[in-house]
Amino acid sequence: MQEIKRKYLVNTEENKAFLKEIREDLLAFGHQFPSLQGSSYYLGDDGSPWKDRKRETWITCRMAHVYSIGTFLGHAGSEALVDAALKGLKGELHDEKNGGWYPGVTAEGAILPDKQCYAHAFVILAASSALLAKRPGAEELLEEALHLFELRFWNEKEGLAADTWNTEFSVLDDYRGLNANMHTVEAFLAVADATGREMYRTRAGWIIDHVISWASDNEWRIPEHFTKEWKAELEYNKECPADPFKPYGATPGHGIEWARLITQWALSVHKENPQVLEPYVKAAENLYQRAVADAWDRDGAPGIVYTTDWNGEPVIHDRMHWTLAEAINTSAVLYHVTGDGQYASDYAQFMKYLDEQVLDHVNGSWFHQMNEKGEVTGSVWPGKSDIYHAFQATLIPYCKPEVSVASAVYRS
Repeated sequence: MQEIKRKYLVNTEENKAFLKEIREDLLAFGHQFPSLQGSSYYLGDDGSPWKDRKRETWITCRMAHVYSIGTFLGHAGSEALVDAALKGLKGELHDEKNGGWYPGVTAEGAILPDKQCYAHAFVILAASSALLAKRPGAEELLEEALHLFELRFWNEKEGLAADTWNTEFSVLDDYRGLNANMHTVEAFLAVADATGREMYRTRAGWIIDHVISWASDNEWRIPEHFTKEWKAELEYNKECPADPFKPYGATPGHGIEWARLITQWALSVHKENPQVLEPYVKAAENLYQRAVADAWDRDGAPGIVYTTDWNGEPVIHDRMHWTLAEAINTSAVLYHVTGDGQYASDYAQFMKYLDEQVLDHVNGSWFHQMNEKGEVTGSVWPGKSDIYHAFQATLIPYCKPEVSVASAVYRS
């Protein structure tokens, strides 16, 4: 094994300084996201806005969340950037007639159809972070988002969230998916930590129990796509395997991300009860270990492949930056929780790969998609749409693992 520099090693001052440098560069990189209306432009390779692309709600929410944390870190200009994003969420992205939020608007300002659970979960996340940052209108935005989610997406009987309505909220699509539910867990935990409403932590646990059950029955590869009766559709989108939100097969990056969220939830509820806590941490380890075994360095080069089939064979070999960010997060969290040195070793390898191939040392931010040769590509994620995953990966490795990232930084 090549020598690993100290700046890649968890719990070293060099690593903390390295992450701080990356974090500050990311915050500077993202400053040009707000449109005049507040909705977020898609950022290009150098951080300049791509004004000919649609402006999407989920990206706007992610930027509101990031710069809310930026206010806690003292990053200059963060307050104005959060307020700009909130303007978009209360303005052109909001459906005044039918309620809720559009998926986005076109470059010309025309609305995009449907109402997505995924986007609405991010509205909750953004509003909860902005509430901690004490931004004007954040509390009202959070209350509206929670009410709307309760009314339209959350199913108390199932303990899961639906996925997509039509724009008018009159027709619910039959598709059910775990990507939206994963970010629902993230949002619910953020709300519980920011407001003390433990009902949302309880609901996050219901979703988590479903996911663990489905994954444990499938060799710890998580089914992503379901019918309205929550029957897994393992062959879903086989003809479109590289879809950015609903790809065919297993998505190892999601297995890694779920592992962290499960650990966070379990610690926040069962930290003082090891007998209950341990099976959840073990489930998180199983998810992480399966994903890394299936996806890391599978074709003779570092990186995490985007998807695999149900036997763990790579389908889409391209590496997405968000999978690396989540691998950095989860390896650090599992190391801190279990003390297993393998997670520390993994973390160092992930940080080395980040520094040597994924960090854009010229233009800033992280390359969002690379092929198995380490070449930057953009068939799924051209440019650098936002900084959310990369930014969180500079904080979560040293946050309290039982607390959502915004609340953890706010309290520190």
